[in-house]
Amino acid sequence: MTAIALIDGNNFYVSCERVFQPELEGKPVVVLSNNDGCVVARSAEVKALGVPMGMPWFKLKDLAKQHGIIAKSSNYTLYGDMSQRMHSVIAQFSPEQEIYSIDETFLDLTGFNRDLVAYSQEIRQRVSQWTGIPVCVGIGSSKTLAKLANHCAKKAHVPSMADGVTDLNQLSASGLRELFSRIEVGEVWGVGRKIQERLGGMGIETVQQLKDSSLSRIKKEFNVVLARTVAELNGESCLVLEEVASPKQQIMSSRSFGQPIFFLEDLNEAIVSYTSRACEKLRRQNCLAGSIQVYVRTNPFKPDEPQYNNGVIVKLLHPTNNTFRLAEAALYGLKKIFKLGYAYKKAGIMLTDLCPEHQVPVDLFSGFDLPETQRAKTLMATLDEINAKMGRGTVRSAGEGIQKPWAMRSGNKSNAFTTDWEQLAVVS
Repeated sequence: MTAIALIDGNNFYVSCERVFQPELEGKPVVVLSNNDGCVVARSAEVKALGVPMGMPWFKLKDLAKQHGIIAKSSNYTLYGDMSQRMHSVIAQFSPEQEIYSIDETFLDLTGFNRDLVAYSQEIRQRVSQWTGIPVCVGIGSSKTLAKLANHCAKKAHVPSMADGVTDLNQLSASGLRELFSRIEVGEVWGVGRKIQERLGGMGIETVQQLKDSSLSRIKKEFNVVLARTVAELNGESCLVLEEVASPKQQIMSSRSFGQPIFFLEDLNEAIVSYTSRACEKLRRQNCLAGSIQVYVRTNPFKPDEPQYNNGVIVKLLHPTNNTFRLAEAALYGLKKIFKLGYAYKKAGIMLTDLCPEHQVPVDLFSGFDLPETQRAKTLMATLDEINAKMGRGTVRSAGEGIQKPWAMRSGNKSNAFTTDWEQLAVVS
């Protein structure tokens, strides 16, 4: 029988914070979004208080004071590095791995001649010992069932299974039916709130009811994607593990500003900074961009202030992944849409018309050296190598600015701990 495992980091952002700050253990902790806006991660203690994901922090101030909730600013450098460490440890347990997200990994354990529940406990123990991140493991005969099993492992829906592990393949048909009859259909991978509401109108409220649904009816009322989900719930593996992530078709970089921005010069710095970050990602997937979109907007949550929202797409003559050329195009677009007299709250860029570097069309009249000369390629590769070794932003364009009045608020940000020599954890 096919055995797909999903290993998921518990409350991942909060867990990363606790690894280097053990005084946070057992305390209610939330991690906030950019500019310390909304809750994007909650500890178990905060979930027990009924705090939902996405709750604005300013609305939690009274509750935080009452229960001692500790708020941490997002520290994506730390979370990204801890994610790589966690995934590399998990990779030791199977030759076939798909890194699905920052805190989720699929493993193919098919054909392993051993007790997979005990093996999953080994995974949990090693990840915890080597990284400090607690994980749960769910196993099923398809990726959808593995996701559902992981949910069961977190909620302890199968008490007979070991702590933090659920293997649906070990349950009988009657055991699965009883279990799935207790779980809301909204817990199924890919069933969002709107789909759940539509399914409820059809009398489908539990996982078991969706599993028993007619494939033709689901396909007719919804789409082939949900029909494939039903097939996966019935043990038919329709989604194979992807060992290499597909290149992104678009790359976006945008942020809300820590304070309102009024002048073009400050917006220029932000746009160059965002373009630089997007170009790093573009080069990592060995692609070129044929267009760049730039947009700006004011704060829609302050309707009493003048509102403005605009964007523009700048088409490039030749596809490129050169930071300086793309920044030049972005600034050209920004100048076209900028209007004085507005308090800008957010800006961003999107790289589009992406194509693999080896498939770029050759310019018939300019020769094979275009769109990039070897010198420009070497410069970009050198910048990436230095920043990868010494830390992001070690070498950057002067156009990104120094004072950065547009930078995000992060009043409760922890140290990087693992990626900055000046912020390494100190043993006292």
